[in-house]
Amino acid sequence: MKRITLAVLFLIVTIYGCNTQKETNTNIFLAQGIMSGEPTESSIILQSRLTATDSLVSGDVPGKSGVGRFEIADNERFENSHYSDWLTAEGKDDYILKYSFGKLSPGKKYFYRLHYGEDENDVKTSFEASFKTNPGEGKSMATTFVVVTGMNNYFFEYGKYNRSTAYAGKDKALGFPALKSILDQKPDFFIGTGDNVYFDHPNEKGFQSSMKKGNDPDPAGYGGKEVVDEAGMRRKYHEQFAKQRFVDLFREVPTYWEKDDHDYRKNDADPFTDFPITHAMGIKNFREQLPVVDPVKGGKTYRTHRISKDLQLWFVEGRDYRDANSKPDGPDKTLWGAEQLAWLKSTLLASDATFKILVSPTPMVGPDDAYKKDNHVNPDGFRHEGEAFFDWIIDNGFLDKNFYIICGDRHWQYYATHPKGIEEFSTGALVDNNSRAGRVAGDPNSTDPEAKILQHYVQGTPEEASGGFLTVKVEPGEKPELQFLFYDEHGVQLYSETKTPKK
Repeated sequence: MKRITLAVLFLIVTIYGCNTQKETNTNIFLAQGIMSGEPTESSIILQSRLTATDSLVSGDVPGKSGVGRFEIADNERFENSHYSDWLTAEGKDDYILKYSFGKLSPGKKYFYRLHYGEDENDVKTSFEASFKTNPGEGKSMATTFVVVTGMNNYFFEYGKYNRSTAYAGKDKALGFPALKSILDQKPDFFIGTGDNVYFDHPNEKGFQSSMKKGNDPDPAGYGGKEVVDEAGMRRKYHEQFAKQRFVDLFREVPTYWEKDDHDYRKNDADPFTDFPITHAMGIKNFREQLPVVDPVKGGKTYRTHRISKDLQLWFVEGRDYRDANSKPDGPDKTLWGAEQLAWLKSTLLASDATFKILVSPTPMVGPDDAYKKDNHVNPDGFRHEGEAFFDWIIDNGFLDKNFYIICGDRHWQYYATHPKGIEEFSTGALVDNNSRAGRVAGDPNSTDPEAKILQHYVQGTPEEASGGFLTVKVEPGEKPELQFLFYDEHGVQLYSETKTPKK
């Protein structure tokens, strides 16, 4: 009888102790999951955010102070794993934990998870996630990646110009359908070219506030109020990344990121634009919210990555160094800045990759809307610098060195060749509600009224316009292949183009 009593007592104490530990951990969550960024052949940046809730609350996900450390291993059992330092989640960093691991092996799959809690003595463990390092310049390997732009959550939730065009699927709470279509392809990595969030559109909280006051949510297509401070900028990422399809995608697919106008300040913004979000705030927020630069060492947001023997990518920065859009175009006007342009040329010349792809947040071939002054296509924008760069490309033989451009920003998909021979692939908007009919060569309201650009594929009518993404595949072999494949948001292939080495 005494044994039974002691056994029961021990069981009660054990259960109570377990429940006590669980209870102290129930007020800290990872509503935005865990993610990885900037994979190289030997390094990765891991990121998460400690939250006070496990989902959106009144249009936001409040952060939570605490600690965490990442664990990484080359096997699912986490044998012989490595740990980061203990990291502290603080309000000044939006409760984000970020750590860069080095000394990894090329072309290898790694698994990681986060141990987190209010202090180091009381932690719980996240789900496992994974990424693969790049094989690097010495190895050919099949590679698949996806490139997107225009992740406009407001248009997805409430419609582009009225609520009748809002996404109406039963799966709406999960997030953008295209994210599932991308994950189904199991790409090696994901590239967001910019317009990853929209500061000049209301967040969910702003929309609901406007509606409660009886305001028309759509006098100019935006409703509510635009973001005007750092809290609002951060909330844009919270409301998107807390959706299950983002969590699921980033759990399995590492990321590269660029920023453009809407996730920097506002539409077509330059450093001199009058807007409550300053130039410095736009730069800071991008580096804070996404795994782009080393959290300790920092770094440039323009960079190049040698993915494999057959592929090298260049990511350019289009907002930080530009002159004012209103400045008259000419040899003294720059979008990239002298230092970045010199870096781009020198690294291109140094590359022996079979295929070379410049990933630009904005178009360089087009055509685009004639009225704009924001990019290298626009005659009153930065066309002189773009044309001069194309001349340099030709003078240095890159038309025969398998050089291509992928661009974001434009809300329609296209594949076009510049009169000088440079080829460009536009991803189109990821979200169906954010797509539109594109400008076609010869349109008097385009940047190419004389139809000098050769358009191989374009979503040029309202019926053709759709959300979607661009998938790129490299198939190694004696004669490697580079494939560009356009998809709509439901994963239906719309067009494809295959390239083989010219030399």
